[in-house]
Amino acid sequence: MNTQPPTQPLPTQPAATTDLIDTIEQSLSSRDLAAASAALSPISTRQMVQVLDRLSPHQCAIVYRLLSKQRAVEVFEDLSPELQGELVRGLQDAEVAALFEEMDPDDRVWLLDELPASVAPRLLRGLSPHERELTASVLGYPRDSIGRRMSPEYVTTHPELTAAETLRRLRARIDDAETIYTLPVTDSARRVVGVVSLRDLLAADDDTLVDAMMQDAHTALADADAETAARDCTDRGLLAVPVVDSEGRLVGILTIDDAVRILKREENEDAARQGGVEPLGRPYLSTPIRRIVRSRVVWLLVLAVGATLTVQVLSVFEATLEQLTVLALFVPLLIGTGGNTGNQAATTVTRALALGEIRPRDLLRVLSRELRVGVSLGVLLGLLGFAITALVYDWQIGLVIGCTLVAVCTVAATIGGIMPLVARMIRVDPAVFSNPFITTFVDATGLVIYFVIAKAILGI
Repeated sequence: MNTQPPTQPLPTQPAATTDLIDTIEQSLSSRDLAAASAALSPISTRQMVQVLDRLSPHQCAIVYRLLSKQRAVEVFEDLSPELQGELVRGLQDAEVAALFEEMDPDDRVWLLDELPASVAPRLLRGLSPHERELTASVLGYPRDSIGRRMSPEYVTTHPELTAAETLRRLRARIDDAETIYTLPVTDSARRVVGVVSLRDLLAADDDTLVDAMMQDAHTALADADAETAARDCTDRGLLAVPVVDSEGRLVGILTIDDAVRILKREENEDAARQGGVEPLGRPYLSTPIRRIVRSRVVWLLVLAVGATLTVQVLSVFEATLEQLTVLALFVPLLIGTGGNTGNQAATTVTRALALGEIRPRDLLRVLSRELRVGVSLGVLLGLLGFAITALVYDWQIGLVIGCTLVAVCTVAATIGGIMPLVARMIRVDPAVFSNPFITTFVDATGLVIYFVIAKAILGI
């Protein structure tokens, strides 16, 4: 249950925490559990999360068992879903069932999404009927929707209720509610007609009607994209957003801390995929080697297959290279410049998409802007390339390099700019279409452009 205001993100790990982790690892290595328990007893829940985040899965399960029951529940709630999933695999069934029962419904769904599908039914069967019903209501929404991340535990009020009546209703549900700072106001059909803050309720006279103090509600459709809804919540600076169905009926609530959690996760995934890897979900040093390999190997295989296009292009123009071998010297420069230009455009547009600054319908506007940017960059780099190459070799080679840089930068910026938008249109993660694939594509097309321009200018 979340009854505290949203907290700030965890700070960079201090040296004291690093020393503590070293002490615990040494205690575990020597099987001195008493020393490990003594080292853990004075630290805060936040530090405990940092410690568990840095330990191996096996060490994590051992340390977790050293905690008292109450503290174990508090720490488990603050762990990332990925680490919760690993910890569940290292604990016994009875321990897992007890933890699962204590979690909020939306947090249970985060955890279930990290576990094998065969584990979910067993965990759900161990819940009480009420908790199972709440969790099932959240599980029923699509995986990437905000309905999947909302909390079904909330307190509502009615326009005709007074401030005193609403506060009594709030006190009766304070132990179960996800948040107490923003209350949805609903009519008799459970449709959201506004919201009222706890601050306004406390400041009002007891007999003041909610209708007189409520404000317009910014709601989110349960089937809407989770990242979009979370960003809208944070951009507006709202403590909570009511989540409604297609008819405007209240089905849950999204709190600011959950919105920040969603955005942090999405940004981590985008950053990883733009580099051609899958997100690890936990610190590098505590991630098993096999998991790191698994996060990279698929992308490397895909890119290796894509790189065969570059080999095919070189084989087609093999005769051209044999006639003037100096052309081969500039291949790394040209394809590297094209790849970097495309990556810059893709990263910029992907970020703009995430922030809601552009939409897929803006594709033509983005294409126009990136075309002009690409030409401008190409002209600047092309003039520099022409001047240097002409001095070292001759003006014809310089002209080939200059013209190729203009063409490659233009193509790379244009393709890099529109591919994230195309990805969003076909409901694929824009980050997937960014750096790795764009680099491979630009490598192949850049070589074609290079050799076609060389043959035209040099007559070979």
